[in-house]
Amino acid sequence: MGQTLFDKVWDKHVLHGNVGDPQFLYIDLHLIHEVTSPQAFEGLRLQKRKLRRPDLTFATLDHNVPTIDIFNIKDEIANKQITTLQKNAEDFGVHIFDMGSDEQGIVHMVGPETGLTQPGKTIVCGDSHTATHGAFGAIAFGIGTSEVEHVFATQTLWQTKPKNLKIDISGKLPNGVYAKDIILYLINQYGVDFGTGYALEFTGETIKSLSMEARMTICNMAIEAGAKYGMMQPDDITFEYVRGRQFAKNIDEMIPQWKQLYSDEDAYFDKIINIDVTNLEPQVTWGTNPEMGVSFSTPFPAIKDSNDERAYQYMGLKPGQKAEDIELGYVFLGSCTNARISDLIEASHIVKGKQVHPNITAIVVPGSRTVKKEAESMGLDKIFKDAGFEWREPGCSMCLGMNPDQVPEGVHCASTSNRNFEGRQGKGARTHLVSPAMAAAAAINGKFVDVRKVVI
Repeated sequence: MGQTLFDKVWDKHVLHGNVGDPQFLYIDLHLIHEVTSPQAFEGLRLQKRKLRRPDLTFATLDHNVPTIDIFNIKDEIANKQITTLQKNAEDFGVHIFDMGSDEQGIVHMVGPETGLTQPGKTIVCGDSHTATHGAFGAIAFGIGTSEVEHVFATQTLWQTKPKNLKIDISGKLPNGVYAKDIILYLINQYGVDFGTGYALEFTGETIKSLSMEARMTICNMAIEAGAKYGMMQPDDITFEYVRGRQFAKNIDEMIPQWKQLYSDEDAYFDKIINIDVTNLEPQVTWGTNPEMGVSFSTPFPAIKDSNDERAYQYMGLKPGQKAEDIELGYVFLGSCTNARISDLIEASHIVKGKQVHPNITAIVVPGSRTVKKEAESMGLDKIFKDAGFEWREPGCSMCLGMNPDQVPEGVHCASTSNRNFEGRQGKGARTHLVSPAMAAAAAINGKFVDVRKVVI
């Protein structure tokens, strides 16, 4: 029997352990940020241990960084975490994409942009959205602080191999419908736990037609389906994306190996899901987890349990309402899900020559300084600012409210981020997950509109 893409990469990295038992994996790349690394570094110091592979460890600052006046960090805890990572990087010889540097940005954007993320690698980070890197044909997953320390000390991890789930996606995306809508639709149809215990492989003609940036958006939210891993077969689009980047060396020598990274025709999958996106609509979440979402034209569902009842109460909404009935106050374009250059270009097409609605506070936060510089070279910053958006410095920003960028209590926010949990964007904030195009159109109209009628 053949192997899946996941099987091939996994088996290549097993150092010890039998099939069915926890196995000892070698880790090719360890990405770190300021929130989940301080205790792990301190553990090394207390045990008088060295960092095993500083050359395979890369740091960036993202969760706590301000997006206005970036060197004026007023929150004491945030400042402590940032300065601690800077000192740890210096003490342990770790390459850091530091505050204000050309490469600094959200960790899951820095890896691909610098060429660190490559097909066939095992990649870990103390952050749940590490599955983003699986879009390159890598096994990438989030780990806890104790595991961060284990990788620091040994460059290995004990892991139990998951089952395989293939998600085959067919059909041409309608105009005004995007990768974000695909993954939101999957989750609202199958739930936030359908991927639990599985490695997800996204396949099909639809996936093959997507850019790397769109593929990353889908893999980014595999964790919201309950899976640690989201993965896609690398192809010529992948190889050309990686080529020429700072840490991507000898690409032509690697491509023959990378071309072997695919699921064999007779590979066994424990579960298969098929969806056709030909008639897919823009998606909007109404509740407090990504499963609580609907297609734009669909009314919000009836209450089926206490979780729904609590979500409706928290969100200030009722069954039977539609997305267009939500009274928005904020729009956030950013996060590791949708703050890449293609996202900003798409949004700029919608806002160009228009004005942000008077009831809306709208901010754009490029996911990295690389994106920010490219956007500014294209004049996108001027388009957004002329329309009334705030144009910010890179960082995680309003995605998770660990920094000054927060949605006021009780206010509804159209957000391009990945989670709509209670309080995720600030105490009492009400988050609605959408594509960048939907968020941009909402900023102009003051409410959600069917972006299929806006995009030309």
